Amino acid sequence: MTSYKIDFQPVGRRGESPSESSLLETARRMGAGLSGLCGGHGKCRACKVKILEGKASDPTPSEKETFTAEQLQEGWRLACQTWPSSDCKVHIPPESMTAPQRTQVEGLEIHIPLEPLVRTCPMQLEESKLSHVRADDETLLQTLKREQGLSCARMDIDVVRRFSSLVRAWNWECQVSVRGEEVIHVAPRQSPALGFAVDLGTTKIAGYLVDLMDGRTLAAKGVMNPQISYGEDIISRIQATLVSEPVARDMQRVVVEALNHMASDLCREAGASAADILDTVIVGNTAMHHLFLGLPVKQLVVAPFVPAVSRAMDCKARDVGLRFASGAYVHVLPNIAGFVGGDHMAVLLATTQVKPSGLVMALDIGTNTEVSLIDGENISSVSCASGPAFEGYHIRHGMRAARGAIEKVRVENNSVRIQTIDDASPAGLCGSGVLDAMAQLFLAGVVDESGRMLDGHPRVRTGPDYREFVLVAEGELGAPAAVVLTQHDIRELQLAKAAIRTGIQVLLETNGREEQELDQVIIAGAFGSYIDISSAVAIGMLPKLPLDRFRQVGNAAGRGATMALISASQRMRAQVLASQVKYVELGSAPNFNETFLKACSLS
Repeated sequence: MTSYKIDFQPVGRRGESPSESSLLETARRMGAGLSGLCGGHGKCRACKVKILEGKASDPTPSEKETFTAEQLQEGWRLACQTWPSSDCKVHIPPESMTAPQRTQVEGLEIHIPLEPLVRTCPMQLEESKLSHVRADDETLLQTLKREQGLSCARMDIDVVRRFSSLVRAWNWECQVSVRGEEVIHVAPRQSPALGFAVDLGTTKIAGYLVDLMDGRTLAAKGVMNPQISYGEDIISRIQATLVSEPVARDMQRVVVEALNHMASDLCREAGASAADILDTVIVGNTAMHHLFLGLPVKQLVVAPFVPAVSRAMDCKARDVGLRFASGAYVHVLPNIAGFVGGDHMAVLLATTQVKPSGLVMALDIGTNTEVSLIDGENISSVSCASGPAFEGYHIRHGMRAARGAIEKVRVENNSVRIQTIDDASPAGLCGSGVLDAMAQLFLAGVVDESGRMLDGHPRVRTGPDYREFVLVAEGELGAPAAVVLTQHDIRELQLAKAAIRTGIQVLLETNGREEQELDQVIIAGAFGSYIDISSAVAIGMLPKLPLDRFRQVGNAAGRGATMALISASQRMRAQVLASQVKYVELGSAPNFNETFLKACSLS
């Protein structure tokens, strides 16, 4: 097997790569942070790189469609379609990197009684003596029962291995953490007792470090889900695992590494250590749940689309690769059905804690959107494959919600006003900016109800492939290049918004209700937190209701995960809620095709 030295710049990742590995596969293995959203099929065009030195395989048809002859001559390639044939130096441009972005971690403020599953007790143990010989585990367990009223039947094996030497080093003083009937951790007295709540999204991960002694959130952070390099949505990731079994293990590994890094960063911010994390709650859609736990996923995409497990589960953190306290546990909330998983269950936990009055619809908008209709004790849910267009993918100048992304757009006559993240020079369009631009072009008559871009506006021009509307010209507001919205972009957005609107409509029709009967529409999720509701209503993505009936609640899934972390009662309530939810299979709904086609219209 021939190997070559590959040097990725500007990230400074270098190493040997077999000639059989594409540049994308090599970048993943080296941790170079190169984006790849279609599973290496040359379709998403997110893995653009420039070969500065060295030779590689001939351009594929996908690359010839992506780049001009001049660009190919300059060395521009798609990493997933390129195999080295010599040592290479490769440049990764900013738009191809999994760069930091704005992620939503804030959510609902809900106060619940503190009821953690882990109880932490300061202990002064009796030193072993010849006159009273007793095994160290018996000394601990009997003292717990006598002084704390805790009847523990066992100790975690890692605790047993370390306890005898540690307790003597600590002069028989220690802090003991108990979960149920098990001693899961021992530490010096006054050590932190921490919990970790995670919203494991398809595109983004939000993590929360919580003090289990008082329920306070000490630190929070959002990062990109590194699995995105294997596919932009859950279907493409599942397909990637079916083609190659090691890919499933790789996807589990990279997300666990991301969680370990996130936990370490949050603990460092709080002046603690990841070894102080005693309990963890993780929520995610069914695919994220299965991939994280290493469960089979093929049955999720084959009728009748059933999960391997629906009930809540507990496992040791170390069994999934998390480097936390010795015997720390991970709890995953129950799945509902289809792709409606524990993340939406967490949303329902948070949004129904204070029982909503009237008819309420809750949407958690993302790459995979979940919608629930709540009518008293009756809840029905549906999953919509809305795709990543509202995350900026498949959009000509789409980008993540990072510095320089256009997040607000206003079109007035022949002028365009924009707002960018951090007020930086415009570099592209993030999700909220894409939605705003589409709505503004529709309201200004540049785009008709069918989604067709019309001539007549001075900013409409014919691009290389489609008509396009120039939001920012090259050099305008310091833009290094023009930022446009193309006819193709409009079509992608129509499909995304139609998926969401179809889910809403199917739930209403299944329950014999009309949109005007909705008393409240709750919008959760990172994208949902930043959108202009009036824009979403204008293009028909959301029901035409008075704006005061809409409520944007931030990361409700993250808040629900935190509630389950600090309260055993909330975990029980989640299981009860899951059994009450009626799941609606979107594709099997009557008149689905007609409903979807109608939802594609901008009205």
